[in-house]
Amino acid sequence: MSNAKHKEFLRSLKFLVFSISAGVIEIVVFSLLNEFTGWSYWPCYLMALVLSVLWNFTLNRRYTFQSASNVPVAMVKVFAFYCVFTPVSTVLGNFLAEGLLWNEYLVTVINMVANFTLEFLYDRFYVFRDSLDTNDLAQKH
Repeated sequence: MSNAKHKEFLRSLKFLVFSISAGVIEIVVFSLLNEFTGWSYWPCYLMALVLSVLWNFTLNRRYTFQSASNVPVAMVKVFAFYCVFTPVSTVLGNFLAEGLLWNEYLVTVINMVANFTLEFLYDRFYVFRDSLDTNDLAQKH
């Protein structure tokens, strides 16, 4: 495996690990809200998603993409992704959970898998495309 492919493979693994940790945050927050508030699907999902996104962005910017780019600019780009992803996943998730009576945990996991896949591609090829491996951690290697 070439050095570039090895680096991208490791980047993908880091993104996976940090996304799993964000997923744990999302599912725990969702579960607590879903079980103890009596709220419908969408506010539970939305609050859990926001917390997991903040966690995931922070870790992936620093360790996965090792970007020294302007944080507010990167956050605006990620915010733009979620301006599309959040309404679509919230409305679709609510339709599946409340309208079609799918299990709300299954719906949340489906949304999490879609989020993982789409956000990696968006972050890698748009948000951090020009600033990969530019922070202090990358400079040490």
